[in-house]
Amino acid sequence: MLEDMRKIIRILESQKKTVATMESCTGGGVANLITNVGGASDVFHFAAVTYSNEYKMKMGVPKEIIEKYTVYSQETADAMSQAISEFSDSNYGIGITGMLNVIDPENPVDAKNKIYISIYDRDQKKVYQRQVEVHEFIRYRNKNTVLKEIIDLFLEILN
Repeated sequence: MLEDMRKIIRILESQKKTVATMESCTGGGVANLITNVGGASDVFHFAAVTYSNEYKMKMGVPKEIIEKYTVYSQETADAMSQAISEFSDSNYGIGITGMLNVIDPENPVDAKNKIYISIYDRDQKKVYQRQVEVHEFIRYRNKNTVLKEIIDLFLEILN
C-alpha cells in the first residue's frame, strides 16, 4: 500500500493538487498512510477523525443527511468528502464511514460490515464512490481492506 500511496503523492505534487480526509471507521488510517510518505506535506492539508455523529456535523455534514440516510450510508460519506474538501480548501476530499463488526445502538444500520467510500473532486464538482464489504473478525484486517480500496479508487481517479 505504501508504494501506491507514494504514486498518489507524486501525482498530486505534479498536478499541484491537494487532499484532505474525514474518516470515521478507518480511524485516521488514510491520513497515516499519506503521512508515511516523504513530501506529503506539500499535498496533504488536513485530516479529521469524526467517529461521532456530533463531530461529523461540526465538520459540515448536514444533520438532515445523517437523520434521513443514517451515518452508515453513501450519502453521509459523500457529505463528508465534500465538507472536508471545502473546510480545508483542498482539491480532493476523502470521506469514509461504515460499520466494522460492531453493532452501534445509537445508529441504525442496513448492512453490517459495509463501508462507504467517497472521493470528492472539488475542481470537477464530481463525487466518486465505492462500497466495500468486510468479513474478517479482526478489525485491523478489515481496515486494511478498506484502505486498499481507497488507494485503488484514488489512483483510478488520478490516472
